[in-house]
Amino acid sequence: MRYAHAVDEVRAAEAALMARLPEGTLMQRAAAGLAAVCAQLLGGLYGSRVLLLVGSGDNGGDALYAGARLARRGAHVTAALAAQKTHPEGLADFRAAGGRVLDYARLESLLSPGEGSAPSSAARRAFEGTDLVIDGLTGIGGRGALRGLYGALVRALPEEAAVVACDIPSGVDADTGEVADTAVRADVTVTFGTLKPGLLIDPGAAHAGVVELVDIGLTGLPEPAVIAPATADVRPPRPEAETDKYRRGVVGVIAGGARFTGAALLSVGAALRGGAGMVRFASAARVVALVDARWPETVTTVLPEAAPGDDTEPDLDAVGRVQAWVVGPGLGVDARGERLVKATLRSEVPVLVDADGLTVLAGLPAGVRRALLDRRAPTLLTPHAGELSRLLNVGRDQIEARRLVHVRAAAAGLGVTVLLKGSTTLVADPGGQVRANLTGTPWLATAGSGDVLSGLAGALLAQGVDAADAGAWAAHLHGLAARIAAAPRRGLAPAPITAEDVLAALPEAFAQLS
Repeated sequence: MRYAHAVDEVRAAEAALMARLPEGTLMQRAAAGLAAVCAQLLGGLYGSRVLLLVGSGDNGGDALYAGARLARRGAHVTAALAAQKTHPEGLADFRAAGGRVLDYARLESLLSPGEGSAPSSAARRAFEGTDLVIDGLTGIGGRGALRGLYGALVRALPEEAAVVACDIPSGVDADTGEVADTAVRADVTVTFGTLKPGLLIDPGAAHAGVVELVDIGLTGLPEPAVIAPATADVRPPRPEAETDKYRRGVVGVIAGGARFTGAALLSVGAALRGGAGMVRFASAARVVALVDARWPETVTTVLPEAAPGDDTEPDLDAVGRVQAWVVGPGLGVDARGERLVKATLRSEVPVLVDADGLTVLAGLPAGVRRALLDRRAPTLLTPHAGELSRLLNVGRDQIEARRLVHVRAAAAGLGVTVLLKGSTTLVADPGGQVRANLTGTPWLATAGSGDVLSGLAGALLAQGVDAADAGAWAAHLHGLAARIAAAPRRGLAPAPITAEDVLAALPEAFAQLS
């Protein structure tokens, strides 16, 4: 399990530790860890060229002390002072180690910063030949876009140099992963004491590269703001010798309609491969026939079409006893879809609502939606950013930019567990706890992959897994399966995959669990 803590919590823990230690000890611990990672990246230090990006705060001090360590071991280290005020002790140690300083005035004349302006040829020449850049501009206290000299310096970095960020890439919000504009894009981020949420959540996670955690002795941290399960933490129920299909969990799937039938096939297939003992499927006759042909082990029920003007909710008891429902994939957003969503949410078992089911929910009057979601059994909603934008009446772009903020707001406001799909999948419960998924591949951005995820999570719900774990574990397994399906073979590059490929790889993904 990887744990990430909010900036205020980290600062409080650091202050408590610094009160017990000689002055400067904590910074030296951070600098030693940072220098060690940089030395490993460079291989041979002697003669290598290192550029420090130095801001005004303690982050700049960490970079200066780390640079001094590298200089004493034979590296040619230059500190670009991007602020008029610099950590004095760190700068003195850096100079004493033989480091070269590019002061603020000289840097300003080289870069002539203007918002979004391209770096001058003189600036490019000044940084030419750099092997490694250490970003010590803003640290975890940075907010918003990098302006002025900071932004100009980042835009002038040589493309061929490896970039190591100190604690968090400058320009990334440590608490949320937001990136307002120009930001450092690191190959490696060396973070201190604990992870920060912005390192796990896109777009910040995409700027962080490989994250290395350096232990500096922090204690007394509270419950983490974000948790990222590892494969060893994913523990779905395993059948025992006397387990029968009913004890393993029965999941009901209501999916597919006049326009979309593939979603039903994918969600049913994932439910079957998700560990449940039985899948009951209910839909229109045409969709049932397709499911019967593709997945003969499924127990199917044809839901009769309602007569025009008949708004009676369907009798789901006719489908048979289930321990969780999945409703929505390919369902349609007409009156039929609305009746089916309402019927499942009025049941007394866990319910997962996905795809068209979410659109139906978003279109209901707020009071009706609130009443449907105010239920004792767990509820898991699995929107992508567009679906969540309709539920929250917030722009999709805003949700993409502030994923953590909006998934928390949705879970708290709706009173249910919310799984926000995307480049970083987040699962938030109504109490504010958030789980981030670190598996997956960009190849998962393919039609039908969300239907596979919903069937898989529904199977876990039916087996008695709580909603937050069901969402997080399903996302983890889904990502593992995608990696397996896309994995390069015979030296070839990773291959494009379909949702069917992800579905086929689920058994191998389960096999990787301890």
